[in-house]
Amino acid sequence: MDASTLDKGYLHTGRGIASCRVFLSVAAILAVYIDPTQPVLTRWLPLTGGAFVVNPFAAAVLGSHVAYSLLFTILQDGESHNSQLIVNFSVVLDVLFAVAIALVTEGVTSPFFAFFSFAVLAIGLQRGMRAALWTTAICVALYAFLLLAAADPVGTAMDANYLMRAVYIGITGYLVGHFGQWRIDLEVRQRVLEANEQRREIARSLHDGYMQALAGVHMRLESCQELLRREQPGDAMRELTELQAGVSREYNELRLYLRSLADLNIAPQAGLLDDAVPVAVQAIFAGSVLLVEQIFLIMLEGLRNIRHHAHAKSALISASVTDSGELAISICDDGVGFAEGAPPPWSIASRVAEYGGRLTLKKGEQSGAHLEIRLPEV
Repeated sequence: MDASTLDKGYLHTGRGIASCRVFLSVAAILAVYIDPTQPVLTRWLPLTGGAFVVNPFAAAVLGSHVAYSLLFTILQDGESHNSQLIVNFSVVLDVLFAVAIALVTEGVTSPFFAFFSFAVLAIGLQRGMRAALWTTAICVALYAFLLLAAADPVGTAMDANYLMRAVYIGITGYLVGHFGQWRIDLEVRQRVLEANEQRREIARSLHDGYMQALAGVHMRLESCQELLRREQPGDAMRELTELQAGVSREYNELRLYLRSLADLNIAPQAGLLDDAVPVAVQAIFAGSVLLVEQIFLIMLEGLRNIRHHAHAKSALISASVTDSGELAISICDDGVGFAEGAPPPWSIASRVAEYGGRLTLKKGEQSGAHLEIRLPEV
């Protein structure tokens, strides 16, 4: 997974974690205020506790955590920052605040355990198993050090409940790391599948569209060569003029397509695309694989012309076998139609000519374009 992908993942997950951090911070103040106990890890400070009383040292630490939580929530809402750096920095502060809160609140009902768990949870969900285990080890080591430092110098043993809390931190870290790694692996697989699907879509688009356009250009150029050999420069010039117009159109479409792949916001040219035209398709015929492929490509090119140029409200494309055995293809729409004396679409005309068929532009009872194609017996 590249850095940009990781940054997006951290940004999305980090916003949720930042909101939860604020909730935890406020809830801890309420917990200490309503049901505090005498802190036991700091023998050298005069810390006291009682119902509806918050020790000034605890109030200062918890208040600082509220400010820190709000600051990181604001940072996560911004777009122009290094999300990985914020993750690394925030987990360090989460662990340090957990230690400080443990010092000033640790007792039977202290909320400190939630802060150690939160530090492990935050890094595990964003970085996976290895980071969660490292953070867990650091948290366990720091809490164990606090227990040793707070032990009575006379040798009175610390309550086993306090020692078990370090074990609970370790268990929490492993479970969170496991689920966090599972989530990351799942996201990676999902992105790989999405990328593969996008590549297939691009390949299909290039093959069915621009590859066929290049094949048509090749055939038109061969026609021009043949016309020049026959010393018909006027016909060759007309062919080249039409070819130039077709290449220009395909170039503009390819340019728009490539810019869309790059996520560049561009306004489409007026009338260039009309995706809302309802099109009816009727096709009943049989033939060789090559013939069927060519027929479908002719119908597809007719559909593209309707989409790009017709300005139509409806269209009909049909293919069937006549009583004489010929294959009849009809491409009709109720759009602007062809100008008087205009040649038929060159891509369609070239495919029809390749199979020895004939193409006719007909005037229908309604406005629009009406292409009638006849191919030899199938």
